[in-house]
Amino acid sequence: MVMGLTTGLWVSAQVRICDRAFIPATVVRRGDPDAGTVLLKLNRFEDGVTVYTQASTMTDTPAWSRGTGPKPVSEAEADAYIARQVKVDPDVWVLEIEDRRGQYQMDGKIV
Repeated sequence: MVMGLTTGLWVSAQVRICDRAFIPATVVRRGDPDAGTVLLKLNRFEDGVTVYTQASTMTDTPAWSRGTGPKPVSEAEADAYIARQVKVDPDVWVLEIEDRRGQYQMDGKIV
């Protein structure tokens, strides 16, 4: 995560940010509290679902990649992707954000 923050603290902060903006956010799965990877499931309902995965950068700045591909997918496809990732990495966190209006701003760039 961001330098100096544990994964658990970062996830809690994202939930709080969403709460203040009246955007539903749920920790669907807790992983390693200190260094677990995060899958961010961004549900835009009619516009589909995108699962973002943490990406590494040369400058240690936050970055995300679209794990489910360039276009949004159905919720079932997103959940299947998450299930596969959990099998590979049991320490992964899953944060689901239900953002029908597209207000949530990710911290970091999408690569």
